[in-house]
Amino acid sequence: MRRPFANVCALKHALPRQSRVASAASYSQQMPHGGVLQQGLVVQSASDQWFDEAYYQRYYFDKKTSVVDTQHVERLGTFVCSYLKYLRVPVKRVLDVGCGIGLWQGVLAQHFPDASYQGVEFSEYLCARYGWLRGSVVDFHSDQPFDLVICQGVLPYLSPADLQLALHNLGTLCRGALYVEAVSREDYERETIDEELTDPRLFRHRAQLYRRGLTQGFVEVGGGMWLSRKAEVPLFELECAGGR
Repeated sequence: MRRPFANVCALKHALPRQSRVASAASYSQQMPHGGVLQQGLVVQSASDQWFDEAYYQRYYFDKKTSVVDTQHVERLGTFVCSYLKYLRVPVKRVLDVGCGIGLWQGVLAQHFPDASYQGVEFSEYLCARYGWLRGSVVDFHSDQPFDLVICQGVLPYLSPADLQLALHNLGTLCRGALYVEAVSREDYERETIDEELTDPRLFRHRAQLYRRGLTQGFVEVGGGMWLSRKAEVPLFELECAGGR
């Protein structure tokens, strides 16, 4: 069964795994191989203008066209939080970078009621509506690192150069655990991705590019979870995907 991959903000976790629906917005310069120059144009990362008020009215707030599924968010959030509890990762500060309308906030409050939640968004419209801090995963800065960083559906919208900066920045922002969801070129090649439902503006970076950048600061522990090398959490060798 093919899976669609969602957008930079929140559609990526809005629907069940079998039927995630992404934006069908037209895009004249589709980027099938991410990072490749096309017709002399310089391929750049996503613009916040792609995700304006009209976009969110259609895909989030209009009951007739909304694709938000809070039950899916609850299942995913419960998995992430339960895994962190199992590993005994203390969670007091949470950063949701590319938080969209803040769908993660509620489930995080259920599992870690004493933790602070900071949403960061690139969309001016969402920041004005919800009070998120405006920023990008590429260069967002915090005086203190976070125990849990969520970065879902954001990274495939970055150019190769910006992706490298973002992966390094995630290592700086996180002192505990990181949850990442990002589609790779291999997902297209294996036909795991439903291209008719997936936003065509995604870069198709190789999985190796993501892993190479993340392993500098993290250990992969499966299910999209990465443990910071700064975290004092003991792990069995077989809990580490690919070793350390």
